[in-house]
Amino acid sequence: MSKQFASHADLEDKVVSFEKLSDNAYAYTAEGDPNTGVIIGDEAVMVIDTQATPVMAQDVIRRIREVTDKPIKYILLSHYHAVRVFGASAYNAQEILASRDTYDLIAERGEQDKASEIGRFPRLFRNAESIPPGLVWPTMTFKGEMTVNLGNLEVKLLQVGRGHTKGDTIAWLPEQKILFAGDLVEYQSTPYCGDAYFRDWPTTLDALSGFEAEKMVPGRGPALKNATEVRQGLAGTRAFLTDLYGAVNRGVAEGKDLKTIYREVYDFMKPRYSDWVIFDHCMPFDVSRAYDEATGYTDPRIWTDKRDLEMWAQLES
Repeated sequence: MSKQFASHADLEDKVVSFEKLSDNAYAYTAEGDPNTGVIIGDEAVMVIDTQATPVMAQDVIRRIREVTDKPIKYILLSHYHAVRVFGASAYNAQEILASRDTYDLIAERGEQDKASEIGRFPRLFRNAESIPPGLVWPTMTFKGEMTVNLGNLEVKLLQVGRGHTKGDTIAWLPEQKILFAGDLVEYQSTPYCGDAYFRDWPTTLDALSGFEAEKMVPGRGPALKNATEVRQGLAGTRAFLTDLYGAVNRGVAEGKDLKTIYREVYDFMKPRYSDWVIFDHCMPFDVSRAYDEATGYTDPRIWTDKRDLEMWAQLES
């Protein structure tokens, strides 16, 4: 293989930031690594996405304890991917919340995704031995919308449409206009689209734009601290998706095979996006899924550690 697989070349530790967005909201970010959101009410704390392992989650907990002694009562899984969920056991939360679609994805493909992502991200799963056996199962699910009261603070949990996965969930503080977007929005970071719905995702971004959020925690990248930065995050994510899917669609219409399309799309996207975090990691997965969707696979196929390596060898050899 001409390139190291996935994120195997990404072994340098990142600088963590824990930023206060309001008296109730914080963003845990790390230079393009998966973000964690924290919401603090008068009675309880909600953590949005847990980090990849319980050992990594301990750093989030340490920072939460620097600003509050309230119990961490709720975890929200914005979606099912392993790098977001397998730190859950560290928090000893009362409830793990997720959309019903996310629950169904865990049941359908959680084991395969766990093995796949541990193989892709050696640095993020450096402490994989701390992960308990089995999967992280939501204890409470919802469809569409749910409200959680943390004590004089209502958090709206919403499914606004398919995009990164079919189960994507956001958390919204309407009075403060702060939105926790999960991987529906990335900032200066490459969207991973291996489980995506390319045709739906721009419409979902339209729905997010309608919230007119003034601050946002994206799935990756720094916290967005004003309405202009929020709009830039939404626009950048949309541009990447539409550029990539449009280029793949053109290749399919011209009857080209996947490997040819991959090389042409990579060369097309590189000048625009190669400085975004995990660009080289994501591109083979993103083009593979876009090719599938453009050729009639409405729903994403399941990624396994074996399929990952076979696809990488095919496209990067």
